[in-house]
Amino acid sequence: MTTCEHLSEAGDAPARTPEGCEECLASGGRWVHLRRCLECGHIGCCDSSPGKHSTAHFHAEGHPVIQSFEPGESWRWCFVDSQIG
Repeated sequence: MTTCEHLSEAGDAPARTPEGCEECLASGGRWVHLRRCLECGHIGCCDSSPGKHSTAHFHAEGHPVIQSFEPGESWRWCFVDSQIG
């Protein structure tokens, strides 16, 4: 399987907030795991979290690639091509 162009061209924007999911922090919500948008640094929660804010960010902004924001994990995911990298 070849890597999609979104994964190979993804940036590495710094986290906008290292404290947790931006939307959950603002609303008092909770998260399971965190994801960082590689285009703008948005920190959102995973799809196992009630808010699913990382996926919501993709649908709102169109930024295609996220990376795990969990300690010891470095995998990336492209929403457009449904491919892990």
